[in-house]
Amino acid sequence: MICHATRPVLRHSPLRHSLLLAALVLLAGCASAPTPLRGEFAALTPAEASRSQALGERVRWGGTIVGVEPRADSTCFEVLGRPLSDTARPRRTDVGSGRFLACRGGFYDPAIFADGREMTVVGRVTGTESRPVGAYSYPYPRVDADVVFLWPEREERDVYYVGSLGWHHRPYWAGYYMRPYHPLPRAVIPRKD
Repeated sequence: MICHATRPVLRHSPLRHSLLLAALVLLAGCASAPTPLRGEFAALTPAEASRSQALGERVRWGGTIVGVEPRADSTCFEVLGRPLSDTARPRRTDVGSGRFLACRGGFYDPAIFADGREMTVVGRVTGTESRPVGAYSYPYPRVDADVVFLWPEREERDVYYVGSLGWHHRPYWAGYYMRPYHPLPRAVIPRKD
């Protein structure tokens, strides 16, 4: 008598569907904004706010810090706006959404809130202020910020892959004759600048 080992089949079982649903719920929870950045906001970009009457609109804007101006009782941030991801973090893209000023009471150290760092603010539009960008007079919408959220610096990594992308054969008993092959990184080495 010949015995073959069998393995459980999870193709269409309720267990498989439950596991997939649980994985989707966990992934959806990973793609949400931090608590201080949640809420309802006007669908308005900084560029649109500088061209229209947007006074009093509650907005959530983010981008890259271009300048920091500590004042006697507040600090103002000059920010190059960028589109936000699902987590409210500015996307790494060359597409800008316009510059804006975000001011909040208190002292924020320019050494920590340095040029090039990413931040997201929540607040109300209180008007516009013209400032020079080179020889051009740029109309900055001003936000009185309730929340100033400085994102951790991104860690750059060099990733090396082993193998090639493409198709590979699997035995007929594995369920598919051909499947896409996506190798995992073999080595992840932090960059040293």
